Amino acid sequence: MKIIHTSDWHLGKTLEGNSRLDEQKKFIDEFVDIVNEKEADLVIIAGDVYDTANPPARAENLFCDAIKRISKNGNRAVLIIAGNHDSPERLEAIRPLTREQGIIILGMPKSTIEKGRCGKFMIVDSGEGYIELKINGENAVIITIPYPSEKRLGEIISEESDEKKIQKSYSCKIGEIFNKLSQKYREDTINIMTSHIYISGGEISDSERSIQLGGSYAVAIDSLPSKAQYIALGHLHKTQKFNIGDTPIIYSGSPIQYSKKERNNKASVYFLNIKASEAAKPERIYLSNYKPIEVWHCDSIEEAIDKCKNDGNRDIWVYLDVDCDRIITQQEIKEMKEYRKDIIEIRPNLMGETDNDIVYENLTERNIEDVFRKFYLWRNKVEPTQEIVELFLSIAGEGEE
Repeated sequence: MKIIHTSDWHLGKTLEGNSRLDEQKKFIDEFVDIVNEKEADLVIIAGDVYDTANPPARAENLFCDAIKRISKNGNRAVLIIAGNHDSPERLEAIRPLTREQGIIILGMPKSTIEKGRCGKFMIVDSGEGYIELKINGENAVIITIPYPSEKRLGEIISEESDEKKIQKSYSCKIGEIFNKLSQKYREDTINIMTSHIYISGGEISDSERSIQLGGSYAVAIDSLPSKAQYIALGHLHKTQKFNIGDTPIIYSGSPIQYSKKERNNKASVYFLNIKASEAAKPERIYLSNYKPIEVWHCDSIEEAIDKCKNDGNRDIWVYLDVDCDRIITQQEIKEMKEYRKDIIEIRPNLMGETDNDIVYENLTERNIEDVFRKFYLWRNKVEPTQEIVELFLSIAGEGEE
């Protein structure tokens, strides 16, 4: 059976308020090409389809179009589980329309789906946390655990107050679930697990909303089912691989670099051609970088303006750090942004200034606008625009009636 594993699409996510939907559409186009080229029988999307529980309409349209194209009118099985960013109910709402397309959506850890025909293949067995599919004469038993918080599991896992004891209780509980469900595995079936969890020791990036509460939602690696041939995980944005014996445990990672700190991540999906009772040998397939994130460091305001002018045509996101001996004026900022679109941030590094250089004065006799302008300039090393000032005054209740 040919399987492709992906996760953490985060459709609708922005970069400092800037839409990434155009990049996400490019990913979908490339992903559909990969799935077709590899002639995949099954595609697993391991959670965080959306970035929020209430995604924008364009993101929902992109998702629905994507899974329809991937499934090829029910000729390919698609299995989707919810992540911590997804609304389980909203994700499952389209299930009545997707079954005939061969698309299975599971929102909660205890979600089930009826046995019978699904697209051009069969669901021969199913229950809370597992499903058995028959595709092209082969059977696959898949443990399916969408994001398993206490709330979504519908039970209190621990009443302890100590963080380490809570984590141990949670990890043990999830391990018990996996161990029980892994009894469904057989020697004559392809045995897979997919979940949206945090494995202790995994590397987290700053654009991920933590699914841990002080570390309590971490799962020990030895809690995972060693009988599985392949474990397809979602949540961590950086591609990562672990092992239990011969079983590969893989975070496929997000297909887009979603923050400045992720700019060196190499996005990918995983492909495996697997048979029952044989070790899985997953292949990493790298994705394009549809719009790179770059950090520019310039030694002066003049150098920053020249760099924006001479490198203004590439389709990239830019964070601009500028060493300077004075405040950058609004006119200079405007000039940079006219030359170089999609500047996310301009961060001046005012040379020679320390906290000892700051002169604190009595501001009680100044009006609130002057105080705000002075604070903004001190904090950001640039003058606030009139729009920012007006926004602050409206929030502070000092704007025009």
